[in-house]
Amino acid sequence: MKAKGNSLTKTAVWMLMGLLILGLGGFGAVNLSGNVRTVGTVGDKEISVDNYARELQQQIRTIESQTGETMPFQQAQAIGLDRAVLQRLVRLRALDNEADQMGLSIGDENLRERIVEIPAFQGINGGFDREGYRFALQQSGLTEAEFEVSLREEAGRTLLQNAITGGVAMPDAYAKTLVDYVGAKRSFTWAALNEVDLVEPVPAPTDAQLQTYYDENTDQFMLPASKSITYVLMTPGDLLDEVEVSDADLQKAYEDRAAEYIQPERRLVERLVFGDQASADQAAAALEVNGTTFEALVLDRGLTLEDVDMGDVAAQDLGAAGDAVFTGDVNDVVGPVPTNLGPALFRINGVLPSLNTTFEEARPALQQDLAGDRAIRQIEVRARDLDDQLAGGATLEQLAEESKMTLGHIDWTQNSDEDIAAYAGFREAAAALTADDFPKIDQLEDGSVFAMRLDGTLDERANPFDDARADVVAAWTADQVSLALHAQAEALKPELENGADFESLALTPTVQTDLTRDALINGAPADMMTAVFDAAIGDILVIDGDNSVVILRVDAIADPQESTQNQQLLTQLSAQLDQQLGQDVFTIYASDVVRRAGPMVDQQAINAVHVNFP
Repeated sequence: MKAKGNSLTKTAVWMLMGLLILGLGGFGAVNLSGNVRTVGTVGDKEISVDNYARELQQQIRTIESQTGETMPFQQAQAIGLDRAVLQRLVRLRALDNEADQMGLSIGDENLRERIVEIPAFQGINGGFDREGYRFALQQSGLTEAEFEVSLREEAGRTLLQNAITGGVAMPDAYAKTLVDYVGAKRSFTWAALNEVDLVEPVPAPTDAQLQTYYDENTDQFMLPASKSITYVLMTPGDLLDEVEVSDADLQKAYEDRAAEYIQPERRLVERLVFGDQASADQAAAALEVNGTTFEALVLDRGLTLEDVDMGDVAAQDLGAAGDAVFTGDVNDVVGPVPTNLGPALFRINGVLPSLNTTFEEARPALQQDLAGDRAIRQIEVRARDLDDQLAGGATLEQLAEESKMTLGHIDWTQNSDEDIAAYAGFREAAAALTADDFPKIDQLEDGSVFAMRLDGTLDERANPFDDARADVVAAWTADQVSLALHAQAEALKPELENGADFESLALTPTVQTDLTRDALINGAPADMMTAVFDAAIGDILVIDGDNSVVILRVDAIADPQESTQNQQLLTQLSAQLDQQLGQDVFTIYASDVVRRAGPMVDQQAINAVHVNFP
């Protein structure tokens, strides 16, 4: 019986070893040969070889468990894992050194209490198990003395941290300000005025008005930087008249693609399989007599419709059940019929008719496909000769005269996407083209080939008034509409301020209640919520939007402090801010502790540890 108890104790130890090892800062034991025992010193404290190796091994294995992939040590070094581990150990030993200098430590009795309270060291009866204690430390590569020293140091660091961070708190006003900002709510009524709401339409502009508007807003009518490009292009379609495709080739292609042109009828089917014939018969009877549904039968089996869905199937896919299923109608439940899984009910959800495309019906498409493929191959052959001609000094114009390449010109910009610029390959080449580039043959994504020449460039510039006239008219009109709408809304403000309601002013209002400042409202100007939260109760606002104007009344301002949710948020945020401030203060303190401790690192010893990692 005692042996059994020990076995159970060890099992419990192993189940909790992860918690213990994280507290120790190590993972397993790494035995290193030689006389080197430390990788560095921090003040009066040493960083042992074994401690550095354990910590590094733990971090590697942690990443491996997260990614599910083995991490070679070279990769760990590449991401700086070894340096991060060393930096952490230096910081911990600097804090240990500081605690010693201050005389911070726990007594033997407190140490004993901490050890016996660690779950990994407790036996099956819940009490401290000396054998379990020894066994767990042995498996971790630690002696009792090493562990107890580690525990004392950890306790000392905790006392030091608590002494530094105790009482550190962010001012209450900070958290309150944040909660007030986030939790603030407004209620308001608003209405939009559009061009159709204008009392008088905007008159057509005069030439003088347009010219003045153009002169004052020339930056709105700019042409983008462009490249003047001459190009030649040969597509597979240009060679189709030279390509011959025999009837034999077409017939062979038809036969090779028979599955594409000749397809049997297929059906969309669900299948519910039963363990025995009696159960299947009972289910079929329930469909006919009790008025149950196929869905109900599926659910009664603890299944879903997805579980029984077979998708589209041919008759031969169903074996012996094929005839029964393919003679039924859509929405019929067929069966029970035998299957290789047992008797089953089938529901027919749809019919995909058979396809029987004859050779003559398929001939045009086959002709196009085969001719196109052969044209591409011919282009590839000719491309080499064309490129040689360009290299020999031939111009694009000469290529167009002596071959089936088509000569063209384009004023290309970053926004060009028509004609030859519809090709991604051309756009990329045009973007990179310079005056120093000589024309060469390049291939496009559909097998076409091209070559290009840069004739000149134009910087961003104003579009001439005559060319931009339509855009000027549109912009002038939009501005005038906005001005007229704004003036009309401003004229309504006094009446709303004096208590008139929206409806009496022929406005169609929308009431919004308790909205936060990040609320999104369809059809509202982008800065409307900002304006609302800058206003007071009763304020009437006129807010310009795109081709519209909003007139708005602030109805109510909710006190964020009255919200239970905001009070909870305030409590949580205050705690988080206090914790973050404490962490920041301690980080600054720890950095100073490290500086004063004057850490010394033995790179040769570190390299010796690294050699032991695969």
